[in-house]
Amino acid sequence: MSAERVASLHSWYAEWRGLKVAVLGLSVTGFSAADTLAELGAEVLVVTERADPEYARLLPVIGAELHVGPLATVPDALAGFGPDVVIASPGFPPSHPIIAWAQDSGIPLWGDVELAWRVRDKVVRPDGRPADWILITGTNGKTTTTRLTAEMLVAGGLRAVPVGNIGTPVLDAIRDPNGFDVLVVELSSHQLWYLNLQTGPEALSPHAAVCLNLADDHLEWHGSFAAYRDAKAGVYARTRVACVYNKADVATREMVEEAEVVDGARAIGFDLGVPGPSDLGVVDGILVDRAFLEERATSALELTTVADLAAQGLSAPHVVSNILAASALARSLGVAPGDIHDALDRFRLDPHRIQVVASHRGVTWVDDSKATNPHAAGSSLAAYPGAVWVVGGLLKGVDVADLVRARGAATRAAIVIGTERAEIVAAFERHAPTVPLFEVDHTETEDVMARVVELAAGLARDGDTVLLAPAAASFDQFVSYSDRGERFAHAVREWIAGQDAGSDRP
Repeated sequence: MSAERVASLHSWYAEWRGLKVAVLGLSVTGFSAADTLAELGAEVLVVTERADPEYARLLPVIGAELHVGPLATVPDALAGFGPDVVIASPGFPPSHPIIAWAQDSGIPLWGDVELAWRVRDKVVRPDGRPADWILITGTNGKTTTTRLTAEMLVAGGLRAVPVGNIGTPVLDAIRDPNGFDVLVVELSSHQLWYLNLQTGPEALSPHAAVCLNLADDHLEWHGSFAAYRDAKAGVYARTRVACVYNKADVATREMVEEAEVVDGARAIGFDLGVPGPSDLGVVDGILVDRAFLEERATSALELTTVADLAAQGLSAPHVVSNILAASALARSLGVAPGDIHDALDRFRLDPHRIQVVASHRGVTWVDDSKATNPHAAGSSLAAYPGAVWVVGGLLKGVDVADLVRARGAATRAAIVIGTERAEIVAAFERHAPTVPLFEVDHTETEDVMARVVELAAGLARDGDTVLLAPAAASFDQFVSYSDRGERFAHAVREWIAGQDAGSDRP
C-alpha cells in the first residue's frame, strides 16, 4: 500500500482493507489494536516475545497471525510480512531493534492512541461529532486525576470514561456502541513518544490537556531526562481550548509556552496558592476557580473546601493539586462547581495511594506503594513529616540523592528494601547521616514485609506514621506495586493481630 494511501486513513469508514499492519506486543493494548484492525479488515501480524495464552487463542478467531520468539533482531516473519504500518505497544522503547528497523525503513510507527484517534468517528454524538478528548500526563498523579476528571464530567451530565494508561484501552472505548461525549485519556511518556511522531493537520487535537508535574522517571526507556521531558511536552500539541499547567512546576509552564496550539486555546494554571485570573487555587481553605467565569478579574467560584476533602481522606497537598487540575479540565467543558463538589463527595483514592492501612496504639500505617519514583515519594513525605520511611526497590536509573537531601533528614528512621539499597544507603550517609538506617536484605528473610513491619514497630512512637513510599519500582522483589502494597498491609495486619493476642513480638 502506498504511503499516500496510508496517510489518508483518518476515519473508521476509510478503506483499511489490504493494509498490512504489524502489532508489537500481545498485552491488553496489543490485543486491542489487533482486534480493532481485524475488524477494520486489515491484515494483522502480532509479533511478541511472550504470548498470553488467552490472547494467543483468540488471535486466530479474529483473523490475525501470531509470531512468538526472540526480538533481539528483526524476525524473518516480520521482515517477510512487509508491513505498511507498525503499531507498537508502550513497552517497546525507541532503542529497540524493531523500532529502529521500522524508522530506518520508513515504515510509519503508530501507537494504539494514534490508531484510536484515526478511527474515533466509529460512534458519534447526536450532532455528528466524535467525542472530545482530554489528555492527562505527568510523572505522578495521572491515574487519580484521570479518574477524578471522568467522575466530575459524569456528575455534570456528560457521558465520559477514563481510558488509556489507566487500564482500559482507548480503542475499546472508541468501539463502544453507546458512544461517549468525552474520553479522558491518561497517557504515559511511552505513549506520548509514539504520539509525538505524528504531525500534520489530522494529528490528535485534544479539547484540553494537562501535564501535572515533571521529575526524573523512566530514564532507562527514554535514554535521557531531556527526551523524557520532550515526550511529556507533546501532550499540549494542538490543544483547542485549555492547556492546564502546574504553577508550582516551572517545567509544565514552559511546555505550554512552547506548545503549538490552536488559536484561542488558553493557559490555565493551578497550585495551592491564591489564584490569579485564569487560575485555580486555594483561598483561606477554599478551592476556587478564577478561570472559567466572566468576572474572573474580581470574583471566584467555590468548588469545595480543604475541610470537606479531609473528611474524605483527600487533603494531602499533592492530592489537592490533582483535584484542582481535574476541576480545571472539567470546568473547560462546562461542568458546574456544584457538580464538581458532588463528585468529590463520592470520590475515593485507589488502593496503594497514601492509603491508611491501620491505626494501632497511636501509630498510623500508610501504604503509598504507588510512589514509584522520588517525586511521588517526596509528596508522601511532605504529607507525613517525621515518618518512619520504608524506601527502596528498582530505581530505574533515577538518582534518589535529591529526595534524601530534601526530605530524608526529617524522618524518624528509614528502612531500606530492594536490590539497589546501596545507592539509597549512600545518599543517607551523605545527606542525612543522623537518621537511623536499617536494611532488609531479601536474601536473608523469606518475607520482606514481615521484617519491615517488625523493625518499624520497634521504631515508631505514639503519634508516628510508618510510611511505605518506596521511590522505586517494585519488580526487583514483587510482582507489581499492588503486590508490594498488599504484602505490606498483610504484614501490618498480622503484626497487629499478634499484638492484640498478646504476642511477645516487639
